[in-house]
Amino acid sequence: MTAPTLAQVLPTADVIHDRETLDAAIARMADVIAPDYANDAQAPLFVTIMHGGMPFAAQLAFALGERGLDLEFDYLHATRYRGNTSGSGLAWLHRPATPMRGRRVLLADDILDEGHTLLAVKRWCEDQGAADVRVAVLAVKLHDRRVDGIEADYVGVEVPDRYVFGYGMDYREQGRNLPAIYALKD
Repeated sequence: MTAPTLAQVLPTADVIHDRETLDAAIARMADVIAPDYANDAQAPLFVTIMHGGMPFAAQLAFALGERGLDLEFDYLHATRYRGNTSGSGLAWLHRPATPMRGRRVLLADDILDEGHTLLAVKRWCEDQGAADVRVAVLAVKLHDRRVDGIEADYVGVEVPDRYVFGYGMDYREQGRNLPAIYALKD
């Protein structure tokens, strides 16, 4: 049996956070992040975690720019899902090209769920010599399955322990560009 398509699940999905709520959450995050980097001599290295982090990272970058914080951009692509609904081993599809030695790095991702991918990415940045690595996520999933060693330094919203999608998070590689966060019906 094939899985339902996005068009089939979206009409019955619950809206967890609408666009207005997410915009406000990102603005609040920028209000906290900008002062944390304001006195640095060098712009922080702002690393977007692809693909999911792209919509959130773009909005956060604009919000930080509005607050006068310059950023140097790079990205990485590491995944455990590859279109599936559960993770497996970490696959690196692209590593940042910008040297991290001595840099302050801000990782931007869509969600902190169990944290396997974010922990591996954060440790990799530290292994590259980053002076400080912080994590900004649009959403944190509420459960007790998080791996030890990873927490988000900056969080936009919390989401229930359900399958969520939209605003970067996908439903079977679909729906990342939805301007809200949805959850499948239980």
